[in-house]
Amino acid sequence: MPERSRLLEILNQEVENKNIIKHMFAAEACMAALAREIKNQKSKIKKEEVNEEKWAFAGLMHDGDYKDSVPIEKQGIEIVNILKKQGIEVPDSVAHAMAAHNWHNTGVEPKSLMDWTLFICDSLTGLIVACALVRPEKRLATVTVDSVLKKFPDKRFAAGTRREEIKLCQEKLGIPLEEFVKICLEAMQAVSDDLGL
Repeated sequence: MPERSRLLEILNQEVENKNIIKHMFAAEACMAALAREIKNQKSKIKKEEVNEEKWAFAGLMHDGDYKDSVPIEKQGIEIVNILKKQGIEVPDSVAHAMAAHNWHNTGVEPKSLMDWTLFICDSLTGLIVACALVRPEKRLATVTVDSVLKKFPDKRFAAGTRREEIKLCQEKLGIPLEEFVKICLEAMQAVSDDLGL
């Protein structure tokens, strides 16, 4: 896997919106934490599918092409070309996950565990950030699983959150919603300084 510092250089060159970069930090943290959780599950999941470095790479770079010059149907796909031009090879599994996170636009459907995990956690990061921002201190440290779950049914709150997709965590990953929220919240709290929260 490429050095994270090199990937951050590329992100800072390519993505003007620093909130998008923070979102990718959140997705990276969630993907790494979920990879660890899925590997530890005593289930029939094919554990060879779960590589924490690749999952974190997909989380960190999935919106690296999120800019006006990239049409929505290419967003999640063009990042592979951007990285290749910088001499960074992207494993096929990571490329597929990044394209599939935006599958309603790219047409690349999620298939693997990594694909589904990125697709599902992508929207949850925004809901968790919104839960932090409505608190007086605007800090992730004060957000709880219960507070996220309380806001979850309110479709007016963080209206862009794709709640039905987040609920797929049980069906596609074998992780109940409450546990999924807990894993992602704790992962984001661990990188709260990077997120400015």
